Parts: sequence; C-alpha cells; structure tokens
Amino acid sequence: MSASLTSTKHRILQHGPLLPSLEAQLAHDFDLHRLTDEADPQAYLHTHGGEFIGLVASAAIGVDAALVDALPALRVISSFGVGFDKLDASRTVPRGIAVGHTPDVLNDCVADLAFALMLDVARGVSAAERFVRRSDWLTGRAPLGTRVSGKRLGIVGLGRIGRAIAKRAVGFDMEVAYSGRSQVDGVPYAFEPSLTALAEWADFLVVAVAGGVATRHLVSRDVLTALGPKGFLVNVARGTVIDEAALVEALVQRRIAGAGLDVFENEPQVPQALMALDNVVLLPHIASGTHETRQAMADLVLTNLHSFFDKGRLQCAVPWPL
Repeated sequence: MSASLTSTKHRILQHGPLLPSLEAQLAHDFDLHRLTDEADPQAYLHTHGGEFIGLVASAAIGVDAALVDALPALRVISSFGVGFDKLDASRTVPRGIAVGHTPDVLNDCVADLAFALMLDVARGVSAAERFVRRSDWLTGRAPLGTRVSGKRLGIVGLGRIGRAIAKRAVGFDMEVAYSGRSQVDGVPYAFEPSLTALAEWADFLVVAVAGGVATRHLVSRDVLTALGPKGFLVNVARGTVIDEAALVEALVQRRIAGAGLDVFENEPQVPQALMALDNVVLLPHIASGTHETRQAMADLVLTNLHSFFDKGRLQCAVPWPL
C-alpha cells in the first residue's frame, strides 16, 4: 500500500496477534511495537504508554478500559473485525478517540457460512460424514434430513450481513422476515417487531445482530421455546446474543430441531454437552475466515489509520453512539 508518510512515523501499539502480512505492513508504515513481545506488558505500559497515539487490535480480543487508560496520548484505534462489543466505549467516546473497524468486506463470507450452517444442520451433512467415517453405512442408513428450500427464514438483525443472508435466501425460494431495533426502509422482507413471534413463524432463525450489552441473551429461553421442535437456529453473530445454557438444554432435550453455531459465549470453551450431539454443528468462529476476506480486512485496518493521519477522519468508523 502506498502511503504519504512523514519523516517521523506515528507511534502505534499492536495489541494481540494479527495476520503476518498486516503486521509487516504496519511495521513498514508506522513506528510499531507489539505488546505481546513484552514479558511484563503492564510494566511496559506504565513506562511507555504515553508514547503511543495509535492502537491496532482485533475485534475478537478487543480493547478494554484498562488498556485505553494506559495510553493517555491515544488518538485512534483501528480494529481488525466488524464487531465492536469488546471495544470499551465508556473510555473512547468521552476522550474523543477515533475508533475504526472493518465492515462490509466480510458480509459475503459470513452470509455464505450462515447458509453452510443452515444446510449442514438441516440436511445432517457433518453427521452423515461422520456416519460414513465410522463405517455405519455398511450396516444401516443415515437418518433423513430436513429440506431448506421453500422454508421460512427469520433473520435477527437486518444489517449488512443480515441483508446478504436474505439475498441468498431468495435463491432458495425462502420466505424471509426479520426482527430488529427498527424497521429497515427499502427492503422487500416482512418486519416482525416481536422476536418471539418471528421465532414461532420461522423454520430457520439466523442470528446476525451485533453483540454487546444491548443484545445479551436476546435469544432467550422463550424465543427457543417459540422456535419449537421443528425449528433450527443458526448463529454467526456473537455467542452472548443467545442464552447458551437454555440453548444447550433445548438441544439436548430436542425441544428445537438443531443448531449451527460459529460462536459461543466463552470462546474457545464450548459446552461439553454439545460435543456428542448430531443435531448441532460446531465451528470455531470462522465466518469471516477466508483468504479473500481477511486480506480485505487487513487492507481496511491500514486504510483507516492512513485516512486518520492524512485526512483527520476514518474511512470506516464505529457507529457510536448506537
């Protein structure tokens, strides 16, 4: 990436691991220091925290209040990821710290994976693959699956990713409805203000809403009950959006038909009760995990930093206040 750099490079702190290619470019364009290189990060920040005006982190790790407080000269944060539930707004907003993230570039890959999970759990793809590997096919037939095309799809959160999921559903002749904080203008899908009512209507309920305090356990025990024994749940948002204890209970007791889960409440910890179930597909938070998307995210992390330092504004800022 070409960049207009001053003779004195801006001092940037890196919090947590990033793509090697992104780390290399950051080190080329800025005066970069990796906090993970320090044996005692707290002591290092106590001595050197005031030197840094920029911070690069990932949405998965986030930036907590203690880190922001340790960087008194901080002016900008560039986060690798679209989610901002782990970025502490209580510290960044009052100080006027610019916070950038990487939306849009991951919409398609996340939507693709949402459909992969939907197809997998409904048709029993992963379970059938294990059936073959165990040689069970030699002595019996795999269980029947559930058709996806032509069914009712409820989307929780019709943002960028939710709309990409809905677009794919059209190709499957699905009827689409959605729930969210407010009705979205200019879309052909039905709006249902009650999430419980949406779950009761839907054959498949896909969660694509932002994480954070406002959406914690939004998919509650009541919502799961409404989804019912023929309904499937797919989550490509954040694990905290679902009451995980209630979900585990519903899956174990077959009070919902199944679930496709890319995220969990306490990643990388996954409830042990789910491990042996064939009505749930478990993935390690890989919805945006393609070479193409990760490179686009890395490019946007850099673009946000250069845009801030060159123009005084981010290309993609976190939309605070919500």
